Order: sequence, then C-alpha cells, then structure tokens
Amino acid sequence: MVFSSTLFLFCFLPFTLIVYYLLDIKYRNIFLLLASLFFYAWGEPRFVIIMIASILINYFCGLLIAYIKTKNNLLMNRFVLILTVVLNLSFLFYFKYYNFFISTVDNILGLSISLKNIVLPIGISFFTFQGMSYTLDLYLGKTQLQKNPINIALYISLFPQLIAGPIVRYSDVNQQITGRVCSVDKFTEGVRRFVIGLSKKVIIANQMGYVADQVFSLQANQNSIATAWAGIICYTFQIYFDFSGYSDMAIGLGKMFGFNFLENFNYPYISKSIREFWRRWHISLSSWFKDYVYIPLGGNKKGNVYNNLLIVFFVTGLWHGASWNFVVWGLWHGMFLIIERVLAGKNKKISLPSPIKLFYTILVVVIGWVLFRSPDLKYAVKYLGIMFGVIKPVNVGFTISWYLDRKVITILCIAVLASINWKSVFSERIKFIENKWVYIFVSNMSIILLLLISIMMVVTSTYNPFIYFRF
Repeated sequence: MVFSSTLFLFCFLPFTLIVYYLLDIKYRNIFLLLASLFFYAWGEPRFVIIMIASILINYFCGLLIAYIKTKNNLLMNRFVLILTVVLNLSFLFYFKYYNFFISTVDNILGLSISLKNIVLPIGISFFTFQGMSYTLDLYLGKTQLQKNPINIALYISLFPQLIAGPIVRYSDVNQQITGRVCSVDKFTEGVRRFVIGLSKKVIIANQMGYVADQVFSLQANQNSIATAWAGIICYTFQIYFDFSGYSDMAIGLGKMFGFNFLENFNYPYISKSIREFWRRWHISLSSWFKDYVYIPLGGNKKGNVYNNLLIVFFVTGLWHGASWNFVVWGLWHGMFLIIERVLAGKNKKISLPSPIKLFYTILVVVIGWVLFRSPDLKYAVKYLGIMFGVIKPVNVGFTISWYLDRKVITILCIAVLASINWKSVFSERIKFIENKWVYIFVSNMSIILLLLISIMMVVTSTYNPFIYFRF
C-alpha cells in the first residue's frame, strides 16, 4: 500500500483517522501500532514477522544495555551493542545483500554458486536503521530506556515513515510517543503538507518517471545524445519529487496524528557544492551516517579524514541498493566531497560566480543519477558515453520531440520552478503579506486545487511507480 494509491487515500487513511480520534487517548498507541502492522502486511503479510523480530531484538537488547550500564561493565555493554548491530544487520544482509555477495564471490572465484530467490521486504533499510538508532543512542547515553514494548514497536513500525522515510530517531520522538499533542492547527498543517507531497508525487514525479522509464528501457546506445540527456534530466526530477514528496506526505501524516518529524529535504538542487547538496538531500540518512559511522571512524579529528569519507559514501551507496553501480554512485559523490575538502584545506578559495557553482553541482549530481538509475554499471558507462558523444548511437528509435511533448515540457518547467526556495528569495515580501486575507485565501485555494488535480490523476492514471522497493 502506497500513499498515492486510491486504497490508501479513500479507505485506509480516513478509517484510521476517524477511529484514532474517536478512541480514548490511552488506546491510541495500540491502535496506531495495529494499523501500522496492517499497513505493512497489506503487500506481503509474511514480512511482518521480520519487522516484529526487529522490534523484539531492539527492545530486549535495549533492556540488556540499560541493565549492564547499571553494573558499569563496559566490556559486556560493548558486546551487547555489537550483538545488537550484528542481529539487525543480519536481516538486512540476508534479504538485501546475500545474492549480491554470492554473485560477487562467484564472479571472482568462478565457483558457479546458485543464487536464492529472495524477495526484499519493502522498507527494511528504513526500519532497520530506526531500530538500531534506538539501541545506539541508548548505549551512547543520548536517550533513555523505553520499558514499554508497545511504544518501541510503534516507533519502529509507525506507518507514515515506514516504507520511504524519513529515518526518525527515537530521541526525537520519544516524548511524542507518550505525550504528543493533537490540535486543529497541527492537523490542518498536516493536511496541507500531505497535499503538497501528494502533488509532488503524482503531478511531477510520475510524469517525469514515465519519460525516464521509456528512455532507460532501451539499450543505452539506442538513444541519441538529446534523448539520453532528456531521460536523465527527467529522472533527476523524478527521484527528487518522488522522494521529497513521500517525505512531505510522511511529515504531514505525522502531524495529523500529533507527531512532529524533522525535515528530510531542503531544496537540494539549488546547492552550489556537493557538500551543500548532502546537507540538503535525504537529511535523515546523511545525519544517520554522520553520527553512527563517520564520527565513530574518527570524523574530522582522528585517522584519515578522506578514508573516512570514502567508507561512509561506500556504505551510503550500498545502502541504496545491492549493485556495484550504487557503490560507484556513492564513491562518485565521496570523491567530489574529498576534492572540495582538499581545496578548502589548502585555502584555495576559488571565486566563481554562483551560476557556475550551481552548474558544477548539478552536473555532478546528474552524472551520478545515471549510475543510480541504470540497471548495472555496464549500462551506466554506455549511457554516459552516449550523453557526452563518446559512443555513437545505433538504431535510434525515437527523436527528442517524441518524448518531450507540450505536457512534459510544461511539467519540466513546473519542476524547475518547484526546485527553488521562493520563500527565501522573496522572504521580506512574503512576511509582509502572509497574514493578509488575500494571501491566506489564495494559499488555501491553491491547496484545494492541488488536491483535486492530484486525486484526478491518481484515479485516472495507471502509472504510479514505487521506486523504494530497493530500500
């Protein structure tokens, strides 16, 4: 079940909201937990067992960590922490990386090992990292023990952020699980945020994705230079508005139920460096790797900073998918972060106009998305060769005009405009008029219009891809 489906919009969400607000406050967490487990089980019921196992592992290991801390046994506490991490990652390794690992070993040694038919549980990377953040923060003393298993289960399985993020830290929501406040203003704000996210998904991302899928369904060398660029530019907007749209919907749903989740995207396509890009892109994942991988490795203070960065971005790439093109995508970004850090460390302040900085960042990101979107590394190399004229196209099927009709061009223009933080550009003017009745009226009418258009597109369209199955 996905947020942009008719089943979710017209059945699951209204029913869940009505029952939630009719229930006494003391029963709401139990109901939300049951609703979340049902939401996850809708697609594949057997995988609920994996989630429940993850909940039990982190709950009982959390109790052990807290108990051993009272005994001041540092060695035993570290052992339990390592055991917790190994147990969590073992699920992730088996379901997501087992076949990748076996095929890699087989290619190196030529052992002809047969692969298993393993189905990846949706969202396993998200709820695994959430569960681990609880036990890691408990070990580090950043949060307190939660003795109520219902509360831990709700934290890990809460359906708004379950299958597509953001990755919520327990320390950010522990007080809200037991004492959140629901209000009309928060609910209204949540509805607005959900509608914005839904419109990003169905109006922009789905339209861009349709073009990108057509281009990438061909052999790489069957595209012309123009169609190759059109395909990856469309994918660049698809993945941003799909991912940020889901984050907006998750944040909006959270507010409807009284939760406040942290922001996950902050207009990454206006960045003027790769370092800035990663401060704005998938913020919850970036901060997770920073706190639990980069800093423990030594961060900026101990060891080789560049090696630390490469390790982090190797893992970042691998987190996104069990394929070498994802690994290379992560290392691609890590390489430019190192280059920027080296130049900054040598005090080589290169004074470039903002448009050139923006162009450099977007070019690096777009090339990276080719690696990310391609089915494998070989395809990505050929696709990049076509884009930059190194490889000659053969049997080109369609011209650029076949892909970029008036509708697609219009959506592309909307995507470009929606990638800019206009509130920041016109901050003073907006502050002056935002409390005026005209601004409020226009704003509310815009949300209603977006909702109507989104619903029409959800109901009438058969193309509604879910690109997080790899996560």
